Amino acid sequence: MSRAEMDALGWDSCDIIIVTGDAYVDHPSFGMAVVGRALEAQGFRVGIIAQPDWTGADAFMALGKPNLFFGVSAGNMDSMINRYTADRKRRNDDAYTPGNEGGKRPDRAVIVYSQRVREAYKDVPLIIGSIEASLRRIAHYDYWSDKVRRSILLDAQADLLLYGNAERALVDVAHRIAAGEPVKTIRDVRGTAYVCKRLPEDYRVIDSTHIDVVGPVEAPINPYIDTSSPACAETSEAAAGAVQEVAAVRLLDRPESEQRAVIRIPAYEQVRDDPALYAHASRILHKETNPYNARPLVQAHGDRDVWLNPPPIPLETDELDLVFEQPYTRLPHSSYGDARIPAYEMIRHSINIMRGCFGGCTFCSITEHEGRIIQNRSEDSIIREVERIRDTSTAFTGVISDLGGPTANMWRVACKSKTIEAACRKPSCVYPGICKNLNTDQTPLINLYRRARAVSGVKKVLIASGLRYDLAVETPAYVEELVKHHVGGYLKIAPEHTEDGPLSKMMKPGMGTYDRFRDMFEKYSKEAGKQQYLIPYFIAAHPGTRDEDMMNLALWLKRNKFRADQVQTFYPSPMATATAMYHSGKNPLKRVTRQSDSMPTVRNLSQRQLHKAFLRYHDPENWPELRTALKKMGRADLIGNGKLHLVPPRQPAKRHATVPAGTQTFATQHNGLPRNPVRRRQR
Repeated sequence: MSRAEMDALGWDSCDIIIVTGDAYVDHPSFGMAVVGRALEAQGFRVGIIAQPDWTGADAFMALGKPNLFFGVSAGNMDSMINRYTADRKRRNDDAYTPGNEGGKRPDRAVIVYSQRVREAYKDVPLIIGSIEASLRRIAHYDYWSDKVRRSILLDAQADLLLYGNAERALVDVAHRIAAGEPVKTIRDVRGTAYVCKRLPEDYRVIDSTHIDVVGPVEAPINPYIDTSSPACAETSEAAAGAVQEVAAVRLLDRPESEQRAVIRIPAYEQVRDDPALYAHASRILHKETNPYNARPLVQAHGDRDVWLNPPPIPLETDELDLVFEQPYTRLPHSSYGDARIPAYEMIRHSINIMRGCFGGCTFCSITEHEGRIIQNRSEDSIIREVERIRDTSTAFTGVISDLGGPTANMWRVACKSKTIEAACRKPSCVYPGICKNLNTDQTPLINLYRRARAVSGVKKVLIASGLRYDLAVETPAYVEELVKHHVGGYLKIAPEHTEDGPLSKMMKPGMGTYDRFRDMFEKYSKEAGKQQYLIPYFIAAHPGTRDEDMMNLALWLKRNKFRADQVQTFYPSPMATATAMYHSGKNPLKRVTRQSDSMPTVRNLSQRQLHKAFLRYHDPENWPELRTALKKMGRADLIGNGKLHLVPPRQPAKRHATVPAGTQTFATQHNGLPRNPVRRRQR
């Protein structure tokens, strides 16, 4: 991170310099540590420029000119989500900065950092990555400017964009540049995107509107298989008939071209001006996320094209073990002294056991970034990390704060057939029901938990990652193990809503599954003699939500004696399916036409505030607004002092009302990205 460190290592220069918007923490939950260590293991000399002064080019010249390329990242979080609330208000803090200090990174950090890199060294190859670049790889709706922006590749003037978890692509590209290959000729690496003037002559171009018509159609159908249907397996097997078994490649291999065809989605100018075409383009992108059958995509921006290669092949278990078992110090860089970095403190003794998520929740960006095929670490590798924490961390008190990932209980859960998996284009394996092809047995996870808590010196192993409770109930023994041994008093789960309208747009299960899990949770807590509580998360103002839906949710909360301390409205993150709903008013889960029914979207600030007020029905400050809304909705019967009423008819004498006995107070918040902002953003 400094010239002095380079001198101590005997380096006259760095091969690769990575610029990041986060403080540098050498921990496997921080993306720049992961990619830096992965490159170091391949023999490259890596420099890190963390949170540079972006007002000039000097900070970007601190380590000199790299021999191979600059890599630019916004950090573990999208810089706009990091800096602004869902109401577009500037945040005053930053959990990834020493001292929790805000303002240490610019808006649209990837673009700004790239501009400064070009000013410092115009001729050095520039490669961009991280979740910020990943979710802006094509034309995308930008919530903060309320318009569709073009691909970040053009604004950053980058030579190459790496999307998703990019270790394999990054190592491949680094070796090829080191061997003398110009970066502008590297065009065949999975998980990359680039700008080109013309398409390769040996590719057949498929117009996306020919495979998913935009316009009047007869009898619109839902192209996704109903995973609750008994015919699901038969249909998938038949569809897979012509698909050959796909072998995973090793870290430096490049698969041969399977099909010389590319899908052209509507141009930036078209999706910018036509919401129906925007929703259509989003739908096509999400149908092309399976790395085993995805085709390249191309989108015109003026006289240039942005080309997206298919997603990367998932890492095999031994490869993922290799990534996470590098010699991380698991500490912030020494230059920060004793300054507190909140994001680090939250995860310092947590362990990432897997990647990816097959839930397909429309408000979440995991699938677009990490994919829906689960990548698993081995049990031995995970236990070795537990032992390293015990043996090397002076702050370790015997508590492992989490064994998890994007979802706590998807480790080693996968499709029963590699052939079916390779042919599948469904966005979710668990919606509208759990697919018959999915192996839901969570017994391996039970064994992992038992082995982890049996490690000498370990007093407690907590599970803090989000739990997919509709999956958990498929293995009651897993729920019992979790509840009796791995809950620290509170367990957070995410029903997100109680009403079918918004739930169908989120692709989340109904409350019946929540009730099943709650009953199991209470049963096993009682058997263990423990007082433990479920903390449910809910989203306000999600696309597809009406005022009546939020009213019914508030009534459910009151009946169940829940009070939300903090709530957050839906946050339209780039490229998420729900963001396409928010922007277009169309539902891209079905075939999109200009005649498609419009769906309710909550865009007006006052309506968004009303939906938040329903979640905080107990706050006297919200009562005047709720009384007015209930009267307009014809539900004045919910105004009163009885148990069945939602709000009282008059304001209290004191500013804050007391909490009735037996009421659970909880915090619920959601920003459109995975809830643990550290572990789930390793890029």
